[in-house]
Amino acid sequence: MHRGIRRTSLLPWLLLIFIPFATALADSVTRGPYLQNGSPEAITIHWRTDVDSATRVRFGTTTDNLDQVAELSGSRREHIIRITGLQPSTRYYYKVQAGSLLAGDSSNNFITSPTAGSVQPVRVWALGDSGTGDRHAAAVRDAYTDLTPARRTDVWLMLGDNAYDDGKDSEYQQAVFDMYPEYLKSTVLWPSLGNHDGHSADSAAESGPYYDIFDLPRNGEAGGVASNTEAYYSFDYANIHFIALDSYETSRSTGGAMYKWLESDLAATGQPWIIVFWHHPPYSKGSHDSDGDSRMTEMRENFLPLLEQYGVDLVLSGHSHSYERSYLIDGHYDTSDTFDSNSHLVDGGDGRMDGDGAYRKTNAPHKGAVYIVAGSSGKISRMRGTHPVMVASSATLGSLVLDIDNNELQARFITDDGTVFDHFTLIKTAPPSLPAAPDQLTASVAGTDRIRLHWRDNADNEDSFILERSTNGSDWSQIASPGADSTSHDDTGLAEGTTYHYRIKARNSAGDSAYSSTAVATTDRVIFADGFEHHP
Repeated sequence: MHRGIRRTSLLPWLLLIFIPFATALADSVTRGPYLQNGSPEAITIHWRTDVDSATRVRFGTTTDNLDQVAELSGSRREHIIRITGLQPSTRYYYKVQAGSLLAGDSSNNFITSPTAGSVQPVRVWALGDSGTGDRHAAAVRDAYTDLTPARRTDVWLMLGDNAYDDGKDSEYQQAVFDMYPEYLKSTVLWPSLGNHDGHSADSAAESGPYYDIFDLPRNGEAGGVASNTEAYYSFDYANIHFIALDSYETSRSTGGAMYKWLESDLAATGQPWIIVFWHHPPYSKGSHDSDGDSRMTEMRENFLPLLEQYGVDLVLSGHSHSYERSYLIDGHYDTSDTFDSNSHLVDGGDGRMDGDGAYRKTNAPHKGAVYIVAGSSGKISRMRGTHPVMVASSATLGSLVLDIDNNELQARFITDDGTVFDHFTLIKTAPPSLPAAPDQLTASVAGTDRIRLHWRDNADNEDSFILERSTNGSDWSQIASPGADSTSHDDTGLAEGTTYHYRIKARNSAGDSAYSSTAVATTDRVIFADGFEHHP
């Protein structure tokens, strides 16, 4: 009996034990695929297999004809491949190699970025401190998914603390790869480094799980100036320039490499929209206080003046486990008790079309920016108060959704139950053009000390006119600034019998028009009763 069991029954049990085990270790994708570093002509695909496998992607513009191949020589478990030669704004389907199998279905697809500067609707999804990998993060994810299921996410941002508690590879698996698999294989993810991610990462060496997992544009390959590091970078999508900064580990001084790169990147971009994101918010009274945190203070004091000088529109951060959204503000770089509504508020309304009206600004320095803390995509914490720059503040789970179309940005904070907690609209107005020059300037004598001036107003966008006078036709001085739509002015207190030259131009915030042609008139002399002119 014993021998019979040993001879006849042991093999089936061994098969039951070992065959599933062997199958689980072969021809399987254990992470991803996920998309990185997208541009109009290229994209990076990253995935992990359970055994050494060829690095190969088959792709094409239809699901039934994956007629193009990108591959690397050799075999490995961590696969990173850059596909180039793509067409802008084009959908591609793909499958990745896993051992002897090609893994993927029709949901494995991406749309390449549009050409930089092009105008089209853009959907942005921003998650802050989402790295809990728990039911709260899942509820936030599902609320966004249910918002507009048919609307594709074009740009996906993570604002740091992407994987708690220490940014380990296993924590990233739970908090990112197991949480967002459907998004990862169809939308490029653009992260920034948080303090928890930084526990296991080294920005100077670009090492650790954060830098191993993400493949970011250090060479300017997605638009913008090359940063020569993955710690901070920029990219373009349609008519938006995005900038990711490292507020945790890289130097935040004005003499540091990140600051110098940012200045050159801002100077180089011609995009009408500028959105910047990093982890530590410049303004917050959430679970962290921006008045006492050195990283938050240094980002505010050192980086905001530069960003506002170049007309930044929106700054996104996390770190505080709350939602906080500012008014349209400018120039507030000190602690919260120094905020002055007369000096720092560009628009003190709520920015809502159904409220005080949309915020409006031009592409010019110091016209205002909106600052958002969206650090509650995975957890919430008790708030310390309300920062005076904020129009909305709450310890509420949720994520930020931006819809940008041409010159209009609509922002919504969507809670974990799908409620719109806050919303606002920012409209970029075209800067005024130079006013047309006035003409037909005439000067007529109206007495011994008065000359009456008339002109034609050819502009509909002047703020005022600048009227100048000369006694020799070369040395000019301003004598008046008539208001918009004016067409006449009396120059009084003049000397008798004196010839005066006049010219006029229009002025607005864009500058001055050309001058009109010159008009000349001579005041009368005083004639006394004896019929003679009397001279001193």
